[in-house]
Amino acid sequence: MENSGRLLFNPNTYDPQHFDDETRRLLRAVVDWFESRGQKRLLQDDLDRVWTADFLEFVGKEKLFATFLTPSEYANGDPNKRWDTSRNAALSEILGFYGLAYWYAEQVTILGLGPIWMSDSEAAKQRAARQLDEGGVMAFGLSERDHGADVYSTDMVLSPARPDDEGVAFRVSGTKYYIGNGNVAGMVSVFGRREDVEGADGYVWFVADSAHENYELIDNVVREQMYVSTFRLNDYPVRHEDILKTGPDAFSSALNTVNIGKFNLCSGAVGMCEHAFYEAITHADNRILYGNPVTDFPHVRTSFVDSYSRLLAMKLFSGRAVDYFRSASLDDRRYLLFNPVTKSKVTSEGEKLMTLLQDVLAAKSFEKDNYFSQVTRLIGTMPRLEGTVHVNVAQILKFMPNYLFGSTEYPEIGTRLDPADDVFFWAQGPARGAAKVPFDDWKKVYEKHTEIPNVAVFYEQAKALAELLATAGPDEAQQKDLDFVLDIGHLFSLVVYGQLILEQAELTGLGRDLVDQIFDFQVRDFSAYAVSLHGKKSSTEAQQKWAIGAVRKPTVDGERFDRVWREVKDYNGVYEMRP
Repeated sequence: MENSGRLLFNPNTYDPQHFDDETRRLLRAVVDWFESRGQKRLLQDDLDRVWTADFLEFVGKEKLFATFLTPSEYANGDPNKRWDTSRNAALSEILGFYGLAYWYAEQVTILGLGPIWMSDSEAAKQRAARQLDEGGVMAFGLSERDHGADVYSTDMVLSPARPDDEGVAFRVSGTKYYIGNGNVAGMVSVFGRREDVEGADGYVWFVADSAHENYELIDNVVREQMYVSTFRLNDYPVRHEDILKTGPDAFSSALNTVNIGKFNLCSGAVGMCEHAFYEAITHADNRILYGNPVTDFPHVRTSFVDSYSRLLAMKLFSGRAVDYFRSASLDDRRYLLFNPVTKSKVTSEGEKLMTLLQDVLAAKSFEKDNYFSQVTRLIGTMPRLEGTVHVNVAQILKFMPNYLFGSTEYPEIGTRLDPADDVFFWAQGPARGAAKVPFDDWKKVYEKHTEIPNVAVFYEQAKALAELLATAGPDEAQQKDLDFVLDIGHLFSLVVYGQLILEQAELTGLGRDLVDQIFDFQVRDFSAYAVSLHGKKSSTEAQQKWAIGAVRKPTVDGERFDRVWREVKDYNGVYEMRP
């Protein structure tokens, strides 16, 4: 079996040689900054809810966000500045590895920059570039307490400026909720509506300054180290140069920002789970109960093998999704499907594997002197606060017919680690037409790997899902029943998840044993959702028959399991953060 040390992020050996020299230096500098702090200080800062000012000082000194988050057009001659999704994902994984608060500071900066880089305001773009250079962070003012995920509604109301308001286009009043970095952001991208214009034509994106006297910081919504603000704008003056987008284009900017801005949920979750995994295996494999190592118990080994397989699958899918994002264009919008899968499926898988590990660690998982307890507390925020599962699965369903029955030919997409500027993100076009996005034939990649036993079993299940939709799909009433169709969405998500896992496994040369073990849980998860569909109150007799027929048992291979277990066990002591 191949050396496992290459598969998980390891700060002791990390040297991303596939990146250019400056990117390598900066990523390594981030690792060294955290390692120099030590685990005790990082955990105490988390417990004391210390704002990440020291980290942001480091970010400014190294021009980290300026280098990673400034498009080359606004680089002012710096050849290292670009928006490169591959290295942004690498940074996101590292930040998640050391603490969600650090990841969050970058994540909401990315979101805040989305409407700016997409905007028509050259002044706003130049201002953003300057603030990044000075070490500033951004914020994304979309959510409101009364409206949640309903981005069509907003009570942030812009009124025409008064005659004596020189240089002011609007006065705006309203409250935003759940806005990260809202305590310090020099530019807060805010979504609102004009009181004098009806419908979508009245939408407006504009920027506000958290230091302005008409910007009222109310509270931190959460008792955490990150600052998730509620703020109110009180008759705030919006200048002409502060306006980013108006009308339907403003609404598209909101969704297009989420398309690319929340992608890093996946890599952040991966980093969190990697650190927790190291702590879990090192603790469990050295703990003696009843005269034997805890890891001698079969159920413990099963939990570790399953959690490790799920963690690798998260990395594989996320890594491959980067390639599709970087290769996206108006002619290839498949990234619009892979984005909600990263937000809902990858993050939910992180929660599942943490539950598996926590069942092993038990009381140890709650102790304040380990990183594991922090991940246990916060992993649920990823699929819920930052990427609501139900909303994303409903979005995923829009792509299902074209995906399962499509056969459009696309040029082959390879691994995208080239130092290119991903400029398409700022010109994604109108945020509509998800149901019309064409896909190539997903069956091809599965058919290439049916010699792997559990891939073959899962492929049978995937084809059965297509058959269900063709012969006994949801009727008109069921299509309106979100409780019913969500299970269909979860089944479909597994098929998409498996496709990119197989593609990345092939590109990276992942061993057959690990692919087989990953599809062991894919088969089990598909069966579980099929049983759930069977039990829905509105399921028809034909759908119930299909559900029972789709249940499969994974191919059991004790020798393969033992080989994967030995790989898991080899992580014992590989990484322990210094005190």
